[in-house]
Amino acid sequence: MENNHASLVRSLNRWDLTALVVNGIIGSGIFGLPAIMIALVGAASPFAYMVGAAGTAVIVACFAEVSTLFAEAGGPYLYARKAFGPFIGLEIGWITWLGKITGAAANANIFALYLGGVWEPARTQIGRFLLITALIATLAAANYRGVRRGALMSNLFALFKLVPLGLFVLVGLFFLHPENFRSIASAKPGGWLQAILLLVFAYGGFENAVLPAGEALRPKRDSPFSLIVGFGVVTLLYVLIQVVVVGTLPPGTQTKWPLATAAQRFLGPAGAWLLSAAALVSVCGWFSGSLLSVPRLTFAMGERGDFPEFFAAVHPRFRTPYVSIVLFAGLSWAMAIAGTFRWNAALSAVARLLIMGTTCTALVVFRRRADTSTEGFRLRGGSLLGVVGTTLCAVLLLQMNQVQIAVLVVTTGLAVLTWAWTRRRPRESV
Repeated sequence: MENNHASLVRSLNRWDLTALVVNGIIGSGIFGLPAIMIALVGAASPFAYMVGAAGTAVIVACFAEVSTLFAEAGGPYLYARKAFGPFIGLEIGWITWLGKITGAAANANIFALYLGGVWEPARTQIGRFLLITALIATLAAANYRGVRRGALMSNLFALFKLVPLGLFVLVGLFFLHPENFRSIASAKPGGWLQAILLLVFAYGGFENAVLPAGEALRPKRDSPFSLIVGFGVVTLLYVLIQVVVVGTLPPGTQTKWPLATAAQRFLGPAGAWLLSAAALVSVCGWFSGSLLSVPRLTFAMGERGDFPEFFAAVHPRFRTPYVSIVLFAGLSWAMAIAGTFRWNAALSAVARLLIMGTTCTALVVFRRRADTSTEGFRLRGGSLLGVVGTTLCAVLLLQMNQVQIAVLVVTTGLAVLTWAWTRRRPRESV
C-alpha cells in the first residue's frame, strides 16, 4: 500500500508532547482518589504516592529509552511489532485501541456526572446524551482540522488544569494541621497492596506522548524529555495534593469530592466551586489529548496493513488522519452512551498493564539485539529495569477479575480475526 506517513505534518514540539503526558495522566481520578488512599493506608498516603510513582517511573524510563528508536506514529503497537513480530504488534495495537476507547467513554461519563452535580439538566437522559455528544464532537472537530489546532487545545487544557490544582497546593500548605498526620487510622490489612495497584493505574496514560511520534519535530529526543518531565510534574503535584488533603480535612471525614471539600475549608465556597470546575476542565484535557494521540495508533496500523487501509487516510487539506479521528470519536461516543464509568474503567485497566508490560519486555529484546539510537535517552542497567517493569506489570495482571479476563480474551480474538482478514492477500512490507 502507499505510505502516507510523509503526508503528516511534523509540528509537535517537546512541550506539546509534555502536555499530552500531563493530560493523559491527570483525568478525573485525582479528584476522588485522595479519599480512597486515606481509607487504605491512612496518614501514610502521601508516601504511598511516592512508592507508586517509583514503580511507575521504572516503566516510564523503559518507554523513554524505547521511544528513542522510533520516529513514526504508533507507540507501543510499533514497539511490539518490531520486537516480537507483526502478530504480537497487532494484538497490542488492538488492546491499546480498546483501552483508549473505553477510557474515553469512562471519562465522558465522569464529565456528565460532575456537571450534573451543579447543573440539573445534565442529570437527565437527554441532557447526558447531548452533553457527551457535544464534548466529543467539539474536541474531535478541533483535531480533525489540523494537528496544531489539536495540540493548542491540549496545551491550553493542560495549563487550565494545572493552575487550579497548583493553587490548591500552594494555599493549602499554609493550612495544614500536623496532628492530622498522626491521628488518622493506620492502614487496613492488604491496604498497601491495593493502594499501590490503584496508583499504578492512576499514573498511567503517559504513553499518549509517544503515539503521535510521526508528527513530532524531533521524536527521538523529545519523546523521552516529555515522558520524564511530564511524569515528574504529575508526581510532585499528586504527592502535594495528598499532603494538603490529609493535612486539612478533619480525620474521619467522609466525602466523594475530597479536593473540593478540602478547598472549601481554606478557600471558602469559592474554593469548592474552583475545584469542581477544575475537575470538568481536567476531563476535557484528557479527552483533548486522547483525540490527538490515539487516532495515530490506528493510522499506523492501517499504514502497515494491520488494519484496513482507510484508517491510514490523510486529509488532503488538514493533513490529519481524519478517518481514524472520526472512528475513535464515534466509538468512544457509542461506548460512553451505552456504558457506565465503572464498566468502561474496568475494560481500560487490563489494557494499560499489557501495553506497559510489552514495552518493558521490548526494551530487553532491543538491548539484546544491540539496537541503539544516537539521538536520545539510554538507561543505565536498562535490561534489568525492563525485567523489573515487566515483573511489576505481571504481578498487577494477576489481580484481574473475571470481567477483565473475558475482555482480554474477546480482544485477543478480534485481533486474530483482523490478522486473518488483513492477510488474505499479499501486501507491501512497510
